[in-house]
Amino acid sequence: MRRRISHSARTAMFAPLDQTGRVEAVTRRLVDAITLGLLSDAEQLPSETELASQFGVSTVTVREALMALRQQGLVETRRGRSGGSFVRAPQDAGGGWWRERLRAVTLSDLRDVGDHYVAIAGAAARLAAERSSAEDVERLYLAADDLRAASGAEASRAERHFHLEVAAAAQSPRLTHQEVRLQGELGALLWLPAGHQGAHSAAHEEHRAITEAIEKAEGDLARRLTEEHILEAIDRLAELHLGLMES
Repeated sequence: MRRRISHSARTAMFAPLDQTGRVEAVTRRLVDAITLGLLSDAEQLPSETELASQFGVSTVTVREALMALRQQGLVETRRGRSGGSFVRAPQDAGGGWWRERLRAVTLSDLRDVGDHYVAIAGAAARLAAERSSAEDVERLYLAADDLRAASGAEASRAERHFHLEVAAAAQSPRLTHQEVRLQGELGALLWLPAGHQGAHSAAHEEHRAITEAIEKAEGDLARRLTEEHILEAIDRLAELHLGLMES
C-alpha cells in the first residue's frame, strides 16, 4: 500500500542531525523512516551524497549506515544504470523479536516513555485542531481509514503513521521531531496490540473520533481522546509484558 505521507513528516525525518559523524544516528533515522512508512517498500533512496547533505554528515558516515541497513535486511543495493539503494520494508511485525525486546524493558521504563509520549501526542492533537488545513484533515481521515482494513504488520504501521500525521498537522517541526523520536524508541512495541485480532477495529474508531475533533477545531477534546487512546495502548502493552514475565 502506497501511503499518502505529508511533506512535513518526511522533512522532519531527513532534517540535519544534531551531531555529525554518528553512524548510529543516521542508521536509526533511516530505520525509523522505513518502519514508520515514510519510505515505501521498493522506494529508491537518495544518493549517498544527497543523504549526507540532508543529514549534515559525511558520505562515509552514510555509506556505513547503509551497510548496517543492508545487514538488517531493510535496504538492498542494485548495480547498473538504474541501480542504487532501495527500501525493503519489513513484512512481519509479529514473529518473536518483540517478546525479547519487551522482556528487556521494565514497567517503569514503559510508563516513563509512555508519559512522555502522551504529553507530546496530546499537545500535537490540540495544536492540530487549531492549525490544520483542510488538506491536513483529509490526510488524517485517509490515515485513519488505513487501519480499518489493515492487519498484522500493516495495522501497526497504520497506527504509527496516523499519529505522525497528527504531529505534522500541528505545524510544529519540534513536535514532529519528538513524535518521530518517540515512535522510534517505543512505537514498534506500543502499537503491537493493534496488529492483534479485534484491537485495530476499536483503534480505527478512536482515530476517526480524534480526526473529527481536529476538524471541528475542538482542541481540548482532540487532546483528551489522543491521550486516552495512547494510555489504553500502554495498559495493553503492560499486560503483555507481565504475561511474558510470568511465563
